[in-house]
Amino acid sequence: MAAKIRRPIVAGNWKMNGNLSLVKQMQEALGQSQLENMDSVVCPPFTLLSGFDAELIKLGAQNLSVYPNGAHTGEISAAMLQDLGCQYVILGHSERRAEQFESNELVADKVQVALAAGLTPIVCVGEPLEVRQSGKVFDYVASQLDAVTQVISQQDLLNVVIAYEPIWAIGTGNTATPEQAQEVHAFIRVHLGKFCQDAAAKIRILYGGSVNAANAAQIFAQPDVDGGLIGGASLKVEDFLAICQAAN
Repeated sequence: MAAKIRRPIVAGNWKMNGNLSLVKQMQEALGQSQLENMDSVVCPPFTLLSGFDAELIKLGAQNLSVYPNGAHTGEISAAMLQDLGCQYVILGHSERRAEQFESNELVADKVQVALAAGLTPIVCVGEPLEVRQSGKVFDYVASQLDAVTQVISQQDLLNVVIAYEPIWAIGTGNTATPEQAQEVHAFIRVHLGKFCQDAAAKIRILYGGSVNAANAAQIFAQPDVDGGLIGGASLKVEDFLAICQAAN
């Protein structure tokens, strides 16, 4: 794979899966791997974060609260994530937008909270099938991006990671073709360039949506694809390592 001008990231989103046995296996495997040219991040459920050694593994959470503390049962704050050694946090995943009714504005508020705490937000954007079929993909994704850029500074954008995840390809086995992924990634970069050209050139944009060991290299080879946000395949140690190697 040709050298990237931006350092690739592969983040594994375990969603509501995993156990302490998998934590041990993944930590041992990643600790022994030689992935010097990319960043590998593991985002397990909150209950498993403390099972990792944050000195050895880059950790990410799957969500955070907009509140710093207080009477918010079931929520978790940025400070709590920092105590566990998290460096990243996934925000605006389509499953949370759909199941927890998270709006673009709420996601943007969470991005602000993450940045203020020194966490790197991995901001998810992407369209459902009906939007793609209607030909309005760019408008849909632009609205998700604009909600964020309206509340952060140009300098802040340098500390954000974007993950393009077409909803129709998440967990379905359907994957956007490398050309489809590149088309939207290029649009995202150009659109963010209207906000800050320098940051847009440097921001890392990941692809997510049924990425696996077999198709990762071809997807990551696209010029505006800087790695992946990996779902199901991140629960299989050998597959996740293979995907990381494809980005290395």
